[in-house]
Amino acid sequence: MLDRKIEGGDIAALMTEIGRKARAAARPLANASAARKNAALLAMADAMVRREKEILEANALDVANAEEAGISGSFLDRLTLTHARLRAVVEGLREIAGLPDPVGTVIAEWDRPNGLHMERVRTPLGVIGVIYESRPNVTADAGALCLKAGNAAILRCGSDSVNSSSAIHACMVEGLVAAGLPAEAIQLVPTTDRAAVGEMLKGLNGAVDVIVPRGGKSLVARVQSEARVPVFAHLEGLCHLYIDKSASLDMAITVAVNAKMRRVGVCGAAETLLVDRAVAGTHLVPMLEALAGAGCEIRATEEVRKLYPAAKPATEADWTTEYLDAIISVKLVDGVGEAIEHIETYSSHHTEAIIAEDPAAVERFFSEVDSAILLHNASTQFADGGEFGFGGEIGIATGRMHARGPVGVEQLTSFKYRVRGNGQIRPL
Repeated sequence: MLDRKIEGGDIAALMTEIGRKARAAARPLANASAARKNAALLAMADAMVRREKEILEANALDVANAEEAGISGSFLDRLTLTHARLRAVVEGLREIAGLPDPVGTVIAEWDRPNGLHMERVRTPLGVIGVIYESRPNVTADAGALCLKAGNAAILRCGSDSVNSSSAIHACMVEGLVAAGLPAEAIQLVPTTDRAAVGEMLKGLNGAVDVIVPRGGKSLVARVQSEARVPVFAHLEGLCHLYIDKSASLDMAITVAVNAKMRRVGVCGAAETLLVDRAVAGTHLVPMLEALAGAGCEIRATEEVRKLYPAAKPATEADWTTEYLDAIISVKLVDGVGEAIEHIETYSSHHTEAIIAEDPAAVERFFSEVDSAILLHNASTQFADGGEFGFGGEIGIATGRMHARGPVGVEQLTSFKYRVRGNGQIRPL
């Protein structure tokens, strides 16, 4: 298990050494065969199956500590592991092992008039630092994805998931060693001292190539503000669901309840429901009744409350709040145009969905909404790397540089150019 404090408080020296070991491990990883990396991933999965009881007992301790600290229900949901959730993590590791190895893939190639043959080839990023809070499954997801892409990983979990993450990390190291890869390829920072985060954000003397924060708004904001290395991140998931006048009522109800209530604490949960005024008389009340019946609190404009008085009044703050709870804000709009205007005003550019049968409305929504993930006639809860076939994700990136959307193995690579000639020189 992790030490909560380091003797003597020498966090800087500890983190520098972790960075040195990660950089040393990155080179053999970059050249490791796909077979060896896959063997490590499968051995990790097997270790997690064998040590399930140990992992769940460690998680139960984390959950008990969180409950004693008065942590909210949505936070506890993200923290909690069950047999089914742990098996999903195991299957994720096996799925990642089954993915094509991105390293060395030729992305593009072409010939120049002078006979030079150009190739753009995928390469690992190097060392990836991942800073996360309550989800212990991130230990496995992030470590596995980094490994598959040939990167070393430095993982820093939150104090809330310290026992669970330590138990999972032990299985990751077991898999690395079994496959003959450096044990330091995936390191878990052995302290919950917040100063360790600050050292990672400084880059550990050049050892860290990119930082991925995965957690609440305050954590991500700190990382984006202080990091001296590139960051893949989203600040929050202000996800919208728009119900067009052409939408099927049955589909609208089913998708809305799933998008909000399947798991309220995930970043892909819908936080705002926009409904076309043209179907307010037919679609609005049945949808809100279904949401309320599932345990969701409705906050709405006065216009909506006239049709559904049980709703609480919405304030301006509701349109900018990622609830991560069983709460949704609701507004009527004049068609897809006003829906797009609302989304572009308030969205965090994470995930948005449209329920519609009108192809023109769908194409306008897809063309004009600038978010990382757009869905048609599907729940926003599909905003997940596993659902994209990536075997998992290290996070959802909402920036516009390098990675956007679910960050899987391909997004954890860079590229280099290989130029092949037969004696060409440039003329004077």
